This record gives sequence, structure tokens and C-alpha cells, in this order.
Amino acid sequence: MQFIFPGFLWALLLLAIPIIIHLFYFRRFKKVYFTNVKFLKEVKDETSNRSRLRNLLVLLSRLLALAALVFAFAQPYLSDKKLDRQEENYISLFVDNSFSMRSLSEDVPLFDKAKSTARGIIETYGETDHFQVITHQMNGAQQRWLNRDDALLQLDEIEITPEVNQIESILNRQISLLDLEEGNKSIYLLSDFQKNITALPTDIDTSIFIKLMPFQSIQENNISIDSVWTVSPVAIKGQTNRLIVEMTNYGNEDKEEVRLFVKENGQTKPVGSFDIAANSSVSDTIELVFIKDGWQNIEVQIEDYPIQFDDSYLLTLDLSEKVDLLSINEGGGNKFVTALMKGLPNFNLDNQSTANLQYNKFKEKDLIILNDVNNISSGLTSELEKYVLAGGNLVVFPGRNADINSYNAFFSKLACNSIESFSDEAREVFKINTSDFIFSEVYERIDRNLKLPSSTGNFLFSNFTSRGGQSLLNYRDGSSFMQKYQKGQGLIFVCAAPLSDTHNDLVKIAEVFVPMIYKMALSTGERKPIAYTIGADNLGSANNITQGNESIFKITGPSEFIPGQTRVGSKTVIDFNDMIQEAGYYDLTINDTILDRYAFNYDRTESQLNFWSIPELKEKYSGQYEIFDNFLTADLSQVIQQNDKGKALWRTFLILALVFLAIETLLLRFWEV
Repeated sequence: MQFIFPGFLWALLLLAIPIIIHLFYFRRFKKVYFTNVKFLKEVKDETSNRSRLRNLLVLLSRLLALAALVFAFAQPYLSDKKLDRQEENYISLFVDNSFSMRSLSEDVPLFDKAKSTARGIIETYGETDHFQVITHQMNGAQQRWLNRDDALLQLDEIEITPEVNQIESILNRQISLLDLEEGNKSIYLLSDFQKNITALPTDIDTSIFIKLMPFQSIQENNISIDSVWTVSPVAIKGQTNRLIVEMTNYGNEDKEEVRLFVKENGQTKPVGSFDIAANSSVSDTIELVFIKDGWQNIEVQIEDYPIQFDDSYLLTLDLSEKVDLLSINEGGGNKFVTALMKGLPNFNLDNQSTANLQYNKFKEKDLIILNDVNNISSGLTSELEKYVLAGGNLVVFPGRNADINSYNAFFSKLACNSIESFSDEAREVFKINTSDFIFSEVYERIDRNLKLPSSTGNFLFSNFTSRGGQSLLNYRDGSSFMQKYQKGQGLIFVCAAPLSDTHNDLVKIAEVFVPMIYKMALSTGERKPIAYTIGADNLGSANNITQGNESIFKITGPSEFIPGQTRVGSKTVIDFNDMIQEAGYYDLTINDTILDRYAFNYDRTESQLNFWSIPELKEKYSGQYEIFDNFLTADLSQVIQQNDKGKALWRTFLILALVFLAIETLLLRFWEV
């Protein structure tokens, strides 16, 4: 037993007063006249014994009453904690405000119960105590100590958030703040304790008392759209574009005829229905044909109740209106290429001579064709290197009389295989790589009727696998006719034969050359995400289209803000800084011009509604944590007092004092001597 005010125990010396009174108090005797004194001595002895017993009981009751009163003022309590009652209290509360806390318990959301409980905890402590209120957002405002009134105000402002963090990370943040203080330290974790975010550490600081307050709800079944991705790296207008949808049934019951929809630019279309077994995942394919250019807003949906935050998945696809090509030529442009591109409405070809190149226009091109150039100057090498590393695509057709040294200097800069020699041997392309994006989904099947290119002369290249080359078209001996390299954010395509029709008939085979050039222009070395997750460390990027800092990027959509912006070379890295809290489509703009579009989805971490029960928590963590199981039905202040401050006994001693005084009164009134 410990005391809040042990100084009051000095008052126990007052117990000497009733003892002194009993020792020195002499009763006044009354005269009693007896007609017969025969039994006088016997009566006197009996009366004296009874009087002495009563006086001793009265003395004892007075001593006990006074002692109980002194103990009551000293405020005794029972506790196995080493709390210093004279030190300040530091209390950190985590209130789970994730989507799962929307679940109901007795028709009341768990989130509301958690906030009410947190309020009761704060009000139980004193006005001079210090409080921290933290949620899944873990922002800077939650990293400081508050007084009781400010803590209650901050508690009222908490709302449900799509962000979700591991409780261990939140606990570490609480401990790091408490480690800076000296005093009594307590942590309260108010959560439904989902298993996939609850893995608490077992090596905790024993000077900090951590309490788990679980809120239990009815177990809900849930089906979630986990992710959606495209089969091809880019979407192509007028062609079939396939989306793969992955869904999971997190419930214990099989689901039949779950309906699947797709909303394309605001227009909803039914896709079909599917069956999904309990605790399993399925994938389905959606085929889309886009008929207009520009941004495509796609939303995949299912029908599932009552958990709905993960029933839709947003993504964006960009279909360029034009494919801008630049052909760098030693002299005039290739007549076959020029004629071919004029017949294709989506292609815009610009022919430039090596003597009159406009390097500043390179970044505007989707694809640069190096057409039969015999010598690559150091200046051109440098500009092409910057273009490719920044995300541009380059296809190289070396000239028949190419300066091998200048080409190898260029290839060395970008770590590609080098030219060894030129061979006049006539060769035919035998194999086409349909697994790569360039030729994937171009042909329904490859049969003998498909004519493939042939050459009457080609360059022989080194074949170092460490250079990362990937063959798109192969000769019969296995060597590459067309090879692809990914360098930086861009791609390099290198052909072994010149583009001139005197050595290569590729330009005359439209069924190979046209889709190849088209998809080379659209292919990307580093794929831009088609969807983002709220709460993740998301970064975007944009080309610098202005000089200096006269213009800044903005994000518009369900919310508007200025993102973090860091210029890195020719690009600006965009940091969303956790400013996006609502799923939707967001545009990156500058001077009211849309540069990019992002689709943000809610985090799927809490889709699996699987919680630790109170018995499971006790079995797993009772050795290191205090686990409450009756705080919703009991007097919360009393629960906190008994658990955190110890079991207070002053009321008990006050009642005992009254009981002993009542005993004294009864002895004096009803015990006759």
C-alpha cells in the first residue's frame, strides 16, 4: 500500500489523546443505598469487569476511527506500478481513424466510441497534465504536448482518414516523444487492432505503461478490387486495350454473380459477373477501344456491401493526338519513310539534315530516327544522350559508310553493344519477338504468309549480355537484326542494317515497319503509373516548360494545392506531400494548362477485416501490455484510476472511520454497567 500524501501519517500521533483520556479520566461514583450488603463485593467485582471491558472497546473504536480518518487524508492506494505521485503525467493517446473504424457496434460506429473513450481518459487526468493525441496521419501538429483543454479540442477535430500506418510505427512515434520527458508516462492505443497492421514490439521500455483498448465489431464480409493494370505499356487509339482486374474475397462465404462494371470517361458499361470463392482471389480481363485522343478516365467498379471504400479502382491513360517523329539524315530524307508517313494521319514526320539540326526541338519529339548517318559528331552524341536519358526514344540505322569509331563512341556513352565490322552477306529475318511491346498484339498469329525483312549487307555487333540488349527481330543464325536497350528513362533501338533500300527492304514491308515505328514512338523506358495510392510516398514528374521560377505547378481536382517541386535537370519532381485525402482524378497544371493527370485510390491495407480478439491480444501481448476488456461497460474514470493510478482506498478508510464511530456510539448508549 502506498500513499499520495504520506505526510498526513504524522497525525497518527493523535492516537495518544484517547489513550490519555482513558488513563486519567476518573468517574464520579454515585451513592447506592443497599438494604442488604451481603452481596456488595460480588456486585462490585462484576460491575468493575464489565465497565473495564466496555471502556477498552470504546477506546479501541475511537483509536480505529481516528486512525482510519488519518489514513483517508493520506489517500492510500494499491498499485504494482512505480509511479511518483509528485511528478508530472505525460499521456499519449492514439485514436484509430482508419476506414475500418466505420464498422458498427450496437449501431454506433467504432470511431465514435473511440473518440468518446479518449475524451473520458483525458478528463480523468488533471488540468496540469500533458497530453498528445495522435492518429494515422501522424502530422506535425500531433507531435507536441497539449494541456487538457487543447487536447479535447484536437480530439474533436479528428475525422476518418484514408491513410493507414502500422500501429508499431505509431507506437514508436509516441515513445520517441515520451523519451524526451521526465515523469509518469502512459500510452493508450484505441483501435480495432486489425491483424495486418498490428504487430507490436515485445522489447518495450518498461518505464512507459502501454494500454491496449480494443473496440470490437461484427465481422464483415468484404470483396475488394485490389489492383488494375494494362497489358500494354501504352494505350493505343482504335485498337483493343486490355485491362487486368484482380479481386479478392476476404470473407468466409463464397460469392456468386458479383457484377463488374467499367466507367469510361463518365459512361458506365456492364462488363459481366463472376463467382469468387471464400478467401481467394480471381482475375478478369476488360477490353476497351478508345475512339478519341487525350486523357481517358477509367473506373472499374463492383457491387459489394457494406464495405465500399475498395469497391472501385481509378486509373488514367493518355492517348496522344499526334506521333511526332524526327528523321536525322545525312542528306535528304528516306523517300519510302516520307511517303509512308504522309499516308498515316497520326504521324507527323520532320526531316532534318545533320548540318542544320535544331537540338532544342529534340525534347518535343516522340521518336528520333538516325537515318543512314555516316558520322555522329560529339555534339550530336551529347544531345542524343540527354534526349534518351530524359525519356526520349531513338532508333539508329547506321549508314553503309558509317565511321565505326564515331558510332562506337556514341554506343559507349550509352553502354550499348559496339560495331565490329560490316558484312556483305545476304540474310533474312527469321524470328519476330511478339512478347515485347513493340510487336505484341500486332498480329493475331505469325504464319508463313507474313513477310519478314531481309538485308544484303549488315553490321556485325558485339554481344555482351551485360549491356542489357533485347532482340526484337533475329536472323536465322540468332544474331539481332533489331535490338532494344533501355537507358535512363528512354529506349534505344539499333538496327544492324542501313535503312536504305539498297541494303534493307524493311521500309517496303508495311505490315512490319509501320507498327514497329508507331509503337517505338509510344513505348516508354520508364512507365508512368496509371494509378496511385493515397498515403504512399508518391512522386510525379514533369518537363520544365518554362525558364526560371516565374511559373509554378498546381494540382487541381477534388482538392487544390501547390505540390512540392524540385527541379532535376530538364524535369521537375512533383511531391504530393500527403495533401490528397480523397480518391479521384487530379490534374497537374501550369498557367491553366493540363500537363499530366493522376488517379488516386484508397489504400487496400484494411480490405481484409480480420481483427485480434481480446483473448488473442491477452495471449499474445499480456506480458508486455495492459489490455482493457471492460472499459465500455464500467465507470471509465474508475477503471483508469485503478489501472493507471492504482486502486484508491481513501473512501474505504473514510467509511471505516464512520463505522468505528458508530460502534463507539452504540457501546456508550446501549451497554449499561
